[in-house]
Amino acid sequence: MKLATLCYVRDGNRTLMIHRIKKDNDMHHGKWNGLGGKLEAGESPEECARREIFEESGLIATELKMKGILTFPKFANNEDWYAYVFVVTGYVGELIDSEEGNLEWVHNERLNELDLWEGDYIFLPWLERPGFFSGKFTYKNGKLIEHRVIFHNP
Repeated sequence: MKLATLCYVRDGNRTLMIHRIKKDNDMHHGKWNGLGGKLEAGESPEECARREIFEESGLIATELKMKGILTFPKFANNEDWYAYVFVVTGYVGELIDSEEGNLEWVHNERLNELDLWEGDYIFLPWLERPGFFSGKFTYKNGKLIEHRVIFHNP
């Protein structure tokens, strides 16, 4: 089981995305993703989100809101992945040259034009909804075969 964070840093009508093209053997190679990564031992989801945002972008998150949890059964190596999803609306600092990929501010209306995982096209609009969501996305051989969601009211 892998626990991770998935963070969408927002600046008005733009979202900071990373194009994963720099690391060899990256299962996300060629995809655009939000920032984030695996929780370290003893780390809370919020601590992980702040650390990963800083490591991948150089930005320090000052306003962080958990929007949901995503479940990915047997996502890679027959292992379940769980991701805490955050929206960041406040930050300080300057962007760095990330080791993970190329960072780019993308206008929100253009996010669906990027090469994302199939499920991302479905859940990214959920970030705009009030309240909290719990989504489950099942992939087989890199293809989305099923998804479902429960929305919890604010």
